[in-house]
Amino acid sequence: MSDSTTARAVARLELTRRLRGLTGVDETLLARVGYERSRYTALGGVVLGTSVVAAFSMWNFATEALGRASFLAVIPTLIWMLFILNLDRWLVTPQPNARRQAGPLLLRLAIALVLGAVVAEPLVLRIFATAVVERVTDERNGELDALRGNLLWCNPVPSQTAAAAPSDCRRYVLSFGATPGGQSDELAQLRGESAALQKRVDQDNTSLEVLDTDVRNECRQLIRDAASGLYQRTSECLRMREKAKDYRATHRTQENEHRLAAMNGRVSELEGKVTASRGTFLQARAAAVKQRLAEERAKQKEIGVLERMRALDGLANGNSVLFVGVWLVRVLFVLLDALPVLVKFLSGESAYDRMLTTASNSAVKIHDEQERLAERRAMADIEMARDAIEQEVRRSRAESEAGNREHTAAMNIRVRQAVKALEEELRRTSGV
Repeated sequence: MSDSTTARAVARLELTRRLRGLTGVDETLLARVGYERSRYTALGGVVLGTSVVAAFSMWNFATEALGRASFLAVIPTLIWMLFILNLDRWLVTPQPNARRQAGPLLLRLAIALVLGAVVAEPLVLRIFATAVVERVTDERNGELDALRGNLLWCNPVPSQTAAAAPSDCRRYVLSFGATPGGQSDELAQLRGESAALQKRVDQDNTSLEVLDTDVRNECRQLIRDAASGLYQRTSECLRMREKAKDYRATHRTQENEHRLAAMNGRVSELEGKVTASRGTFLQARAAAVKQRLAEERAKQKEIGVLERMRALDGLANGNSVLFVGVWLVRVLFVLLDALPVLVKFLSGESAYDRMLTTASNSAVKIHDEQERLAERRAMADIEMARDAIEQEVRRSRAESEAGNREHTAAMNIRVRQAVKALEEELRRTSGV
């Protein structure tokens, strides 16, 4: 076998060993059932694949939160990938006596399903990104259109000086330096007065036209003067002329016509000013509305994750086919993230698991016996120490008693010697 082939084989074995390491198996114990290595190698690949999917999900979530692809998104992506990798490794790590404990199994499945739901949502948003972005864009445009309509409705062109804004417009009222309301009041008043004066002038002119017609008809008739023999106007003609002249004087028809002409001129002037003022107001309102819409548009910025989720729910609620599709994708990714645990606990108990249980139970028994032996040794040492101490106490006590007896004997001897010496002294003294 060549060196390159050997190197490839060694690299492949190292890769498979690392994959099995993701399942938490003991290579020494697994070597006794080597035919199960492929099983745990595949399970390690599933754990690695789940962590890669979780990393892709976090990348989508981070980029959507930041609004753009950035190097900063790599940091949470790597952290999330390592977290899911280690958590899945803990979830699938073989446990002794696992089949006898339903609580830990259910807990691990629950954790896997919850994590699957967290991982699945960014991926679902990524799959339906086009429809979500379109929905959010439509909603934002609708909000801007509604805002524009409210601003125009709540800021109409004022036709009176104290024009009140419509109700429920507190948030939409704009401020302006000047409005055409005052000139509109004057123009309306002047138009009313001009219309009334025009009516009077028309009535007077109609009456005068009737009088003038009667005067012309009457004054066409001439009569011969009997004294002079000349033709002259009738007295009725002269009377009607005086009546027409008196009507013009009393009704001030000429003065009213001049006044009406002045009023019409003033109306024309005010109409021009009001038109110009309205144009200025409309320009100012359009600029204020545009600025308000720009401010609102600036607040919208990039589409956030919560906004995308709300838009996706809105799309799903209005379309049964999309609703089923969204939930199918969600369930798919949830099951995909829970796949390591499902593969582990739905594949049945393996020979390695039984060996691990036996080895664990044996290790527990050996440990218990070792602890008991250590306890006995400790107790024996304590007993021996206690006996040695008691012997030492007895020895010390015997030595102390022997010393006391020796001291007593020595004192008795000294007393007897003193008594004997005193008796001899007394005998010598009495013999003298």
